[in-house]
Formats: sequence, structure tokens, C-alpha cells
Amino acid sequence: MAKTKTTYICQNCGAQSPKWVGKCPACNEWNTFEEEIQETTKDLVGRKVKKSVAKPTKISDITFTEQQRIDTTNNEFNRVLGGGLVPGSLVLIGGEPGIGKSTLALQIAVNLPKHKTLYVSGEESLQQIKLRAERVSIQENNCLVLSETSLENILLSIEEVEPDIIVIDSIQTIATNKSESTAGSVSQIRECTTEIMKYAKENSKPVILIGHINKEGSLAGPKVLEHIVDTVLQFEGDRNHVYRILRATKNRFGSTSELGIFEMQGNGLREVTNPSELLLSQNEEDTSGVSVSATIEGVRPFLIEVQALVSTAAYGTPQRSSTGFDLRRLSMLLAVLEKRAGFKLSVKDVFLNIAGGIRVDDPAIDLAVICSILSSDLDLALPRDVCFAGEIGLSGEIRPVTRVEQRVAEAAKLGFKKIFISKYNKKSSEYSKFKIQVMGVSKVEDVFRTLFRKNN
Repeated sequence: MAKTKTTYICQNCGAQSPKWVGKCPACNEWNTFEEEIQETTKDLVGRKVKKSVAKPTKISDITFTEQQRIDTTNNEFNRVLGGGLVPGSLVLIGGEPGIGKSTLALQIAVNLPKHKTLYVSGEESLQQIKLRAERVSIQENNCLVLSETSLENILLSIEEVEPDIIVIDSIQTIATNKSESTAGSVSQIRECTTEIMKYAKENSKPVILIGHINKEGSLAGPKVLEHIVDTVLQFEGDRNHVYRILRATKNRFGSTSELGIFEMQGNGLREVTNPSELLLSQNEEDTSGVSVSATIEGVRPFLIEVQALVSTAAYGTPQRSSTGFDLRRLSMLLAVLEKRAGFKLSVKDVFLNIAGGIRVDDPAIDLAVICSILSSDLDLALPRDVCFAGEIGLSGEIRPVTRVEQRVAEAAKLGFKKIFISKYNKKSSEYSKFKIQVMGVSKVEDVFRTLFRKNN
């Protein structure tokens, strides 16, 4: 006969304790333990073990047939997945509240006319989903909507409808009768995800799960949630800006270096096929402190605008502020300009911004950063048809960057006439096919001398 016992589980990391504790000994978080009731069965020692149907097989004897991916008709979403949805896979989408996770999932569900989809919502009523669906662009679709939080009822509906694709929004709102704890707890998320995974694998049905995140920015629930699913996608962006970035932090069927870019509009999320044109300013006036860098996110090259403002410190202590760029790296670049190039910036305020509200970690943006800082300090505008791609070392040298040909090609495609790169990049005759002048430089002084020669 089943027995019940009470245990305390950390809602952040899943650690268990027989009694309540204020601070979790595993993750060091405070007030994360909650009481949960668990059922235990009698010891199974002495019972006969059922013979396993599966048998060990040599790898060479395994026959492999490549499964046909399902086209979601969303090119950016397909790009991040690696070509489309794999039958039987679980895709988990996480992101901050209001970032657009439900909008993205609903747009995918209603724009698949060739596939029957089931959109399960535990957060919204059918009327609310209808209002959201009318706001986004709806094509002729075969999408069914269900508002339910019971896992057993959801599985019964799935068996009756037999959809090709299942969307669950969100996994934290689903609960099963197998656990006495409330929805969103560690045990509920683990049990519900396991049951959904079992159905998806047995019936080769792809499932898209939407997950909440905690205050630290990681997915809420146990870490086992990310281990169970096949793909983990992170939906990033600032709610004050219109651009959203979809990254893959785990992908069993594709690369994790891809990313998709979307623009939030009144009628939903729009795919950004050419982010360079949107991230660059359309201002025709020459403005100091503005430069353009050829960067790469994942395997995708695009151009971004770097904006800098240098002014005299008003309160004695100079300020250093950065948006979209690592503040510690900005301090390092300022030190290089001070020590190696002789520019006195220690008594001036320096503000740096990456246009478009995106965050860039590519070291190739260093050269554009120092050029925009110097442009603002001297109040001299940089040529509008010049871009940069180079990493700055502590000795002031310009170090080579990876995939420089893709950066040059992107700059040439957008009509730039000149690009500065490190002369230590491998010389290639492929540059000649691009309609752009490639300038190889070794020191930051070489770049300044070339750019501001006429003005000095």
C-alpha cells in the first residue's frame, strides 16, 4: 500500500531536505524550500524483474534513416532549430515576461496550414487567445486551441485530436495527479515534462514548450528540465526596444551558434532577414562619435552601429557607462588609448552605446569602439562609407579576427567603400572579388593617422 510522506524541495535547484531550511545548502538561495507531499511504495526487493525487450546492438548494425524536418514557415525559427522541427523532439523556449514567447509560439501554430497543430494554454482563456490570434497575421490554418492545466486531460485531448505539432504554454502551469504539490513546483515540472516527452518519442510528434525564467535569468524549475528536452531556445531582448534575438543554448539536432532576429510590431513578430540595414542609422548628417563594425553572431555576419560620447567630467570623478558592450572591456580599451596612443581620457566621461538595443560580445568590435571614442573626443565625424573589424591587444596592436571574408562580404553588400582589418589576417585573393577596399593595419596609430589625416 502506498504511503505518503512530507519533504521539502528547493524550487531553484531541486535539492531535498527532511525539514524546512532557510538557506539552500546546494545553491545558497534563501527561502526557496517548499513543502511537497510524496507517495512511496513498498520495497520491490524480491520481485521478479521483467525482461527487457530492447537488446544491446552494435553501432555498425544500427540502420539510420534521416527524418524529414517539419518546415515551420518561419525562416528565422527554422534557422535556429537547424532546418525545422524534428519529429519526436521537445523544444523549450524561455525568456522574460512580455518578451514575446507566446506570440512567437502562436504565430508558428497558426501559420502551418499543412499540419494539424494543437495550442494548449494554461495561462489564457480561449477568448484571450482569439484576440491574440487576430492581432497576428493568420493564414488558412488547421490550428486547434485548448485551455487546460491538467496533464491527464491534455493527453486525452491529444489522443482524440492526434495533432502533428503540439504547443504548450507554459509548462509551469501544467499539473498532474501523480504529484500532490502545486503547479510550477519542481516535482510537477519534472513529472509533466517526462510524460510529455514519453508521448512525443513514442508517437514522433514534435512538442514546443514555453518555460518561465527566474529572477537570475535562468529557466525556472529543476535543471533536469533542460536535460530532458532536445532543444533549449532563449528569447532575448529589451522590452524598450523592438528587436528580439532567439538563441539556441542546447540543440541535439543542430548547431548552437545560430540565432534568429525578430522585430516586435503591433501585429506580432516580424522576421528580420537583413539585420544590418535595420541596425544602422539612416541619418544622413555627419555626426561625430559614430562608427560601424562588421560583427558576427553565431555564423551570421551583420553590421552594427557603435555610438560614443566623450565629455568633460562635471563632478571630478569621470563616469564610464556602456550599453550593449562589456564595461570592463571598455575600461581596458580606454587604458590602451591612454597608455599606447597618448590620448588623455582619464579626466573625461565616456558613454558607449550599441545601437538597436542588442548586446555584442564579439572582440572584433574593439576597433570600432576606439574609433568612435576618438571621433567624439576630437569632434570629428568618421567617413560614412568606412567600417571596422579588429580586436585590440594591450600593446595597442590590432589582432586578427575570425571569418574575416564574411565580414568583408557583408560590408561590400551594403555599399561600404573601405574596411579596416588587421594586417595579420591571412592574405587572401578572395578580397579582390568584393567591391570594397580592404585596409590592413597593425597599430591603432595607423588607423587614426589614416582617418584623421586630412583633418589634422
